[in-house]
Amino acid sequence: MSLVASLSLARRPATAFAVVGAFWGAFAAYVPVIKARLGADDGLFGLLLLGSATGLLTAMWLAPVVDRWLGARGMQAAAVLFALAWFLPGLVHSVWLFPVAMFVVGTTSGLLDVIMNSRVSDLEARHGRSLMNGAHGMFSLGYGLSAVLCSFTREAGLPLEAVIALLATITLVLLPMMKTGVDRVAAAEGHVGGYPLWPILLCGGVTLIAFMSEATVEAWSALHIERTLHGGAAEGALGPAMLGLTMAFGRFGGQVVAERMAELAVIVRAAVLSALGAAIAATATGPAMAYLGFGILGLGVSVIGPMALALVGKMVAPHLRTEAISRAAVMGFSGLFLAPVFMGLLSQAFGLRVAYGCVALLLLGALPLARAIAALRRAQPA
Repeated sequence: MSLVASLSLARRPATAFAVVGAFWGAFAAYVPVIKARLGADDGLFGLLLLGSATGLLTAMWLAPVVDRWLGARGMQAAAVLFALAWFLPGLVHSVWLFPVAMFVVGTTSGLLDVIMNSRVSDLEARHGRSLMNGAHGMFSLGYGLSAVLCSFTREAGLPLEAVIALLATITLVLLPMMKTGVDRVAAAEGHVGGYPLWPILLCGGVTLIAFMSEATVEAWSALHIERTLHGGAAEGALGPAMLGLTMAFGRFGGQVVAERMAELAVIVRAAVLSALGAAIAATATGPAMAYLGFGILGLGVSVIGPMALALVGKMVAPHLRTEAISRAAVMGFSGLFLAPVFMGLLSQAFGLRVAYGCVALLLLGALPLARAIAALRRAQPA
């Protein structure tokens, strides 16, 4: 199936993916501004972002309930809440209130993430096609374009609140595209399987590594370029932009690769490639070399998370698919918020070069998990 055909099938959840990416891309580009406004050092700023992780864990339990309650309008409602939540971090100037604002953002982001991933998995099962990479590619495209836009708005002195207002308006315009039906699957007659704990833990672990590595570039690449490599504000904002655009390219390409190659084979190769990119970023001598590293990292890591989420959807009984993806997705998306803490503490103690070296090692941790998933799939009944 062509990329265009895949995106056409998944166009409604893909719209939500693009919206989520656009907001996070704007936030990543404005991280140096927000950090300076709060007067927080690296370690403290990383800890403040734990509010997002806490909110995401809350979303893990809320999402299946909200999804059942709102049905076809669940994605629309979550998108509205998500857009409104983003006004809070831009308006808060207090160190003590900032984690509360990020808790609200994390909760609404997790809610929308789980619902839109579940919708893509439903479509994959309905059409018998791989669609997850293309949908996640829309997240990366939205993220990268937003970060590029914000490189100009930062240079122009435009505050984050104005950018958020623009993105919220765009979200409202796109709401009709996010209404989609829900597949409700009852347990098959005679089903005796237990709760799919191991598929969730293993696939969720791979997704966690992927999204955590991705988030280290999202939240800290601008600071690495501006502080470690002495780049300007526009150069710093291009760090997350490079990640977003190369991830979009990788995910759209991964959509084609997924039709021809087994998911685990792609995950292993992508983990090695992205680890190389993190190592290049860690040893960069200037912004251009850092862009190369972030680009390679983005190209590799782009396909790991989506393929792991697609795998868990295939490894569980159909009636457990939404819940399994919810749990695995939240494990993965928690990496988006745990990464800033991880990077903040390492940067505070050793500097951002060492921190990105540790990201390379983290990515290689996906290899033993991939082998464990392969063994589990072989042990499952045909």
